[in-house]
Amino acid sequence: MNDTQPLLLPSRPAKRDTSALACILAFTIALSGCGGGGNGGGGNNTTGNSPDTKVRVAPNPSDNWTLVPAAEVGMDAAMLADGVASLSDASTHGISSMLVTRRGKPVLEQYWNGYDKDTLHDLRSATKSITSLLVGVAIDQRLVGGVGDTLSSYLNPLYPNAPAYRLGLKLEDMLTMRSGLDCDDWTRSSPGNEENMYQQTDWVKFYVNLQAPNAPGHVTRYCTGNPMALGRVIAVASKKPIPAFANEFLFGPLNIQSARWAEFDNRNQTDTGGHIHMRPRDMVKLGQLALQKGQWNGKQLVSAAWMAESTRQHTQFTSLPNRNGYGYFWWRSVETMKDVSYDVIFADGNGGQYIMIVPALDIVAVFTGENYNLKKAEFPFSLLNRYILPAVK
Repeated sequence: MNDTQPLLLPSRPAKRDTSALACILAFTIALSGCGGGGNGGGGNNTTGNSPDTKVRVAPNPSDNWTLVPAAEVGMDAAMLADGVASLSDASTHGISSMLVTRRGKPVLEQYWNGYDKDTLHDLRSATKSITSLLVGVAIDQRLVGGVGDTLSSYLNPLYPNAPAYRLGLKLEDMLTMRSGLDCDDWTRSSPGNEENMYQQTDWVKFYVNLQAPNAPGHVTRYCTGNPMALGRVIAVASKKPIPAFANEFLFGPLNIQSARWAEFDNRNQTDTGGHIHMRPRDMVKLGQLALQKGQWNGKQLVSAAWMAESTRQHTQFTSLPNRNGYGYFWWRSVETMKDVSYDVIFADGNGGQYIMIVPALDIVAVFTGENYNLKKAEFPFSLLNRYILPAVK
């Protein structure tokens, strides 16, 4: 991948699909609050970035990113170019970036609304999928015993005899959003709703003091407190702050140099439930790592066993019939093209932040956007189905 300025695919002078955006609007799936941490509330976001503030970082001279002709990886350049052309009105679609790779090679990179290759973007709840990777690394490094470990075995010294421990809450219950705690980000009246958590100084203390109306492992509720507490588990087990742990075992080997974590608890803890800021090119690396079953440049950064287990379906949100499952902070769907169905594994953040992986086609697609709490945050799935998948020859 040598570092280049963002480029458009070669485009044929054929007709522009002026109806595409209207079609996307018509078929967008409503997903209220999903994948972004409810209203995308903030807590103490210390990255200095917000939907209205763009943070540019120094270029990474070792990006190794050069667009290749789509035909080189068995894709139709004209079809991909039509996808870009359908988004000519940036003020309407709200997407800020769209990147596509196949067979590990970039074939499309486009930015809108003042963003470019060196602009950070708030991943919102797509951060949770990164936390899933870090849990896998901690287990691989034998710092954490496994998903069957109880939360209390790590956090009881810090928060003695907290209510969350009483039913034997396990790490796997948290990874699958089945903690049993009274925490639901999609229900504003829920005591554990993230908006209530953000009002506290120590979010982990808030989480472990929630009551448990259900036994762990049975009821699926989207709760940002789960990855927050797991971040603290990793920090305790590794005796390292999350940014240092991530840099050593994940971001460093991936050559991700400019990621910025958000913090809370007077900057003593790291927000592992949302709000990491990252360049889209670096998001692609995370998707490619998942596609390659945890391997990067010949080195196993995350075990293949963890990648398989964390991305398979463990549960499902009954309120989301259009999605086909949830793993360990990774989402799943099935997309159909020409009567052929393809599994898609993806990270999802409020506003349209996606890392999409299509294993059968060796494709990674990354999107960022500013469609916070809007239905059109799902535009990228229409683009995937209308242009990216059909571009495969």
